[in-house]
Amino acid sequence: MLNRLSIRNFVLVDRLELDFQPGFSVLTGETGAGKSILVDALACVLGERADSGLVRAGCDRAEVSAEFSIPQAELLDWLREHDIAVEAEEGLLLRRVVEASGRSRAYLNGSPVTLQQLRRVAESLVDIHGQHAHQSLLRGDAQRDLLDAHARLRPLADEVAACWRAWRKAQERLEAAQHGAQSAAQERDLLALQIGELDMLAFSAGEWDALNHEHQRLTHAARLIEGARQIVDLLAEGDSACSAQLGAAAHTLDELTGYDSALIETAALIASARADLDEAASALRRYAERIDLDPQRLSEAEKRLEAIFSCARKFRTSPEALPGLLADWRRRFDEIAADADIDALRMQAEAARAAYLETAKRLSAKRAKAAKTLTGEVSRLMGQLALGGGRFEIGLIPLEVDTAHGLHGLEQVEFRVSGLAGHETRPLAKVVSGGELSRISLAIQVVTSQAASVPTLIFDEVDVGIGGGVAEVVGRLLHGLGRERQVLCVTHLPQVAACAEWQWQVTKHFEGNSVRSSVDALDADARVEEIARMLGGVEITDITRRHAREMLAGG
Repeated sequence: MLNRLSIRNFVLVDRLELDFQPGFSVLTGETGAGKSILVDALACVLGERADSGLVRAGCDRAEVSAEFSIPQAELLDWLREHDIAVEAEEGLLLRRVVEASGRSRAYLNGSPVTLQQLRRVAESLVDIHGQHAHQSLLRGDAQRDLLDAHARLRPLADEVAACWRAWRKAQERLEAAQHGAQSAAQERDLLALQIGELDMLAFSAGEWDALNHEHQRLTHAARLIEGARQIVDLLAEGDSACSAQLGAAAHTLDELTGYDSALIETAALIASARADLDEAASALRRYAERIDLDPQRLSEAEKRLEAIFSCARKFRTSPEALPGLLADWRRRFDEIAADADIDALRMQAEAARAAYLETAKRLSAKRAKAAKTLTGEVSRLMGQLALGGGRFEIGLIPLEVDTAHGLHGLEQVEFRVSGLAGHETRPLAKVVSGGELSRISLAIQVVTSQAASVPTLIFDEVDVGIGGGVAEVVGRLLHGLGRERQVLCVTHLPQVAACAEWQWQVTKHFEGNSVRSSVDALDADARVEEIARMLGGVEITDITRRHAREMLAGG
C-alpha cells in the first residue's frame, strides 16, 4: 500500500507531503488546478520517462519520494537478491531526482538503481489507469497485452516469443547455408590455411613474454656480466670496498660502546648492514658466473621473434593477439562446418518450429479460456453502466504463422462490442461513441483490476464522458474495489467523490509571476463544500450544500 508521497519542485508543486489511507480516496479540484500532476509525480517515481519539463521553473531539480508497505514475499525476495536492504515491517522508499538538464537518478531504500529495476518494483506496487486508457484499448497490441496480463499469461507469452525467435534463427541459418554454400566453402578453405599456418607457428601468449625476456638477457649478456663484477668490486673486493669500510666502522663502534652503551643499537645496525652487503656481493658473484655469452641461442631467439612478427604483420594484428585470433578462426571454422550440414540444420529448424507451435498452442488454449471469462464479466458490468443492451466479446482471430509473423502467438486478439441486444458484435473502434467507449473502458479496467495482484490502484479521470446515475454506479464500483485494495481516483464527478472514504482538494494559487498547486485533506464540512462546488459551479447555495450532504450520506 502507498503510505506517503513527498514532492519537491515538480511542475506547479513546490513542496507537498501526502499521507494515504487504505480504502477508496478521491482527489478533486477545479479544472487546471493540477490534479493529474500528482498522478504524474507518482508515475515519475515509479519509473516513467522524465525530462526537464517536470522541474518547477527556476529550480535546479525536482524530487519525488513514495513510501510503500511491502505485502508480497516475492518482491522481498527480489529486493534481497539485488542487494537492496529492506525489511518487511519497514516498507520500501522509492525516490526519483530529475535535474533541470533532464538527467535523472533513481533510488530504492537509499540504494542507487536503474530505471529498469525501479519499474520492476513498481509493477508489484501500483497499477495506474490513465484518463486516456480508452484510447489505447482501440489498439490490437494493447488489447492482447491486457488479456494476457489479466489471465497471468505474460510469462507464457514471453516463452512463445523466445521460441519464435529461436525458430526464426534456425530457419535463417538453414536458408543462409542453402544459398551460401559456395562462399562458405571458400571461407572454410581460407580459414583452414590460416589455422594451419598459426598451428605450425605453435605460438602461445605465455611464450611471448618469456621469449622477450630471454632475448633481452642474451642481447645484453656481456654488459650484465661486466656490471655485476663492477658492483662486487665496489662492495667487497676493491681497495676501498664498502665492506672493508663498514668493518672499520664496526671495529671503532665496538670500542666506543665500552664507554657508552647508548651506541650498542647503532653498532647493531652497522653489523646488520655489513651482513646484507656481504650477502648482496655473494649473490652478484653467483649471478655473473651463471650468465653465459651464447651467440647461437641469441640467434635462435631472434629468428623466433622475427617469425612471430612476420606472422602478425601478415594477419594485420599484434603478436600478443595471435593466440586469440587463432581461437576465433577455429570457432568460425566449426560454425561453417556445422552450417554445411544441411540435413542437420533442417532438423534443427523443424524441431524449433515444433517447439514454438507446442508452446503457442498452450497459450492459445489459455487465452481462449481467459477471453470467455473476461467477456462474461465485462458484459455483466456494462449493464450497470447504462450499456445494458450491449454485449462485450473478445475475438481470437487465427493468423498465418511463419518466421516473419507469430512473435505474439497464433492469433490476433480483438475486443468487440454490440450496441443493442441481438446485434452482431463488431470491433471496438468501429461501433462506439466517445462516452460509450469511456464506460466500456472503465468496465474493463474495473474487472481486470479485481484480478490484479498489486495493492494500490490509481484511476486518473477514467470517468470522463459519463454522468448522472452511471457516475454513481462508477463511484460504488470503485468503493467496492477499495474494500480489497487501496484505490485513489482523480475525478471531476461529485457522484464518484461522494462514494470515497477520504478526499483531497487540489487548488492553484498565483504568487506574483509564479503559479503553485497545493493539496488539502478535507474534513466532513470541507467535503460538503467541495461536493457542493462540484455540483453547483461558482456560486454555492444552501440547496447545493443540502444535496451534497445527501450524496455523502448515501455514499
